Amino acid sequence: MTESKLSPRHSNSGPHATGQSQGEASEFDQPLEQFIRDVPDFPKPGILFKDITPLLANPRAFQAALDRMVEHYQGQRIDAVAAAEARGFIFAAPLAMALGVGFVPIRKPGKLPFDTHAFHYELEYGNDTLEVHTDSFGPGHRVLIVDDLLATGGTVEACLRLVEKTQAEIAGCCFLLELAFLGGREKLIPYEVFS
Repeated sequence: MTESKLSPRHSNSGPHATGQSQGEASEFDQPLEQFIRDVPDFPKPGILFKDITPLLANPRAFQAALDRMVEHYQGQRIDAVAAAEARGFIFAAPLAMALGVGFVPIRKPGKLPFDTHAFHYELEYGNDTLEVHTDSFGPGHRVLIVDDLLATGGTVEACLRLVEKTQAEIAGCCFLLELAFLGGREKLIPYEVFS
């Protein structure tokens, strides 16, 4: 069994937090861990993949995960939420909407139509490159980086380097799940990590 950490619980702050009408509002009290499936030897032998699709398939669990992220960042100065494709998009876009800011996609090479910054990096099972539009953010903008999982930190570190190229500030790094035993958090110092 791997060591993992999910976003801490909080009480919902109104009927829209769970998508229920005011008379039906109640806290989601099931542990989110039960909605994360372990898949051994995927995508290659020796990797224990954390499958979030059961959480995404349950609207109350998915909403509870998003609510916890929103509660943590609400009231902070954030100008944009950015995420690497593809699973990061799932949490970053609705989080950006809830915070009333824009969403910036960070993509693989050749997927963005305008001028881009690129960063090459190593991840848990190979090498990759990420790109972001050069005009996505700039000096003085505060950018929150979001992903579903913090493992070794390679993908998010690449996102941080892309944001830093634009001279924007990092508002923090947000994850649904953290595999603390892999030490990815260390690569993100000095930035705040919420998981």
